[in-house]
Amino acid sequence: MKAPFAIKRRAMRNSTFSFLLAAVVAGCSGKPQATTDTATANAAVKTTNQAEAHRHLADNDLPGMPPVLDPNDIYAADRPNELSPVVRGFVSRVYVPNTVSNTVDVIDPTTYKVIDQFPVGRLPQHVTPSWDLKTLWVLNDRGNSLTRIDPKTGHKLDIIPVLDPYNMYYTPDGKYAIVVAEQRERLEFYDAETMKLKHQLWVNCKGVDHMDFSADGRYLIASCEFGHAVIKVDVARQELLGRLPLSPGAMPQDVKTSPDGSVFYIADMDANGVHLIDGDAFRKIGFVPTGKGAHGLYVSRDSRVLYVSNRGEGSISLIDLATRKAVHKWQLPGGGSPDMGGVSADGKVLWLSGRYNAEVYAIDTTDGHLIARIPVGRGPHGLCVYPQPGRYSLGHTGVFR
Repeated sequence: MKAPFAIKRRAMRNSTFSFLLAAVVAGCSGKPQATTDTATANAAVKTTNQAEAHRHLADNDLPGMPPVLDPNDIYAADRPNELSPVVRGFVSRVYVPNTVSNTVDVIDPTTYKVIDQFPVGRLPQHVTPSWDLKTLWVLNDRGNSLTRIDPKTGHKLDIIPVLDPYNMYYTPDGKYAIVVAEQRERLEFYDAETMKLKHQLWVNCKGVDHMDFSADGRYLIASCEFGHAVIKVDVARQELLGRLPLSPGAMPQDVKTSPDGSVFYIADMDANGVHLIDGDAFRKIGFVPTGKGAHGLYVSRDSRVLYVSNRGEGSISLIDLATRKAVHKWQLPGGGSPDMGGVSADGKVLWLSGRYNAEVYAIDTTDGHLIARIPVGRGPHGLCVYPQPGRYSLGHTGVFR
């Protein structure tokens, strides 16, 4: 296999050299096509480099993980309205788990009104899409159960017993659902199809809450809300790799990987901003101040902006993902407590729960103005906008790739 690959690479280099030589000759003769030929040569070099990067990334991916579409953007499959065939035809809804009311409110995003409500188990924390996009799970933390929702119809189905499900994610290969058992400091690996427990990993992480995965799917980084740190876990071996303290008193919350996979963003409610972590080296490389009570993190449909919900001051900050700097802040009129949520399928609306105000916010992503403030049950938390673009779900309230 090595010899043909080497020959292929030499052929590509020779082809690129021929383009450049033609451009030089045309330039010396004063012919106008020199600019065109040079542009063609540059494009060929760029295409070759991207192909090399893509092949390198694919060679190192977690086995079974769908290949990344663009090595520079792990969210390339999340473009506006690019729905998977699996979810086309599903009703468009916003599902809101109310932690105090022990209910789920269902909002029609076209009318901005609650059209349904049903009871679930105690302390429902998040609504999580399954890896295969076919099921929504309500995570009833103190109810020690999951309530199944059929996203085709938006209707509640059955309940299955699961211990301490504060949050839930899926391994990028789709094999396991990872139940985040916050109270017991465990990541519990369930068979994604049968929901039978396969392995429990104690992580020595007080308040383990949120996580995201490396671009190659090989490891995850999770936040320890009451442990002032983040942890790194090997996905294939299901083993703890390390623990990284952030700062005294730190309260890390949501975790999000940058489009190019080079940085993990960690919201911190105590530090009022977002930590930047080099995941491979597992070290802190920066910090971006955003606002009081920085909590939830959401990537825009064009992969250019990271929305940060500042729960303690009723605002949303925008971080430019290219420069890693906060560039705008949207203030909710009259205040509020923006928490968890997601971006609409077309990318035009940011939906966030108002944790302490029994309401949901629909925010226009073009200029940040509040479209609607919708009354819901008490203690709304990890709402899910569904369906959304993407080939598969990594869990939480909807992390798609």
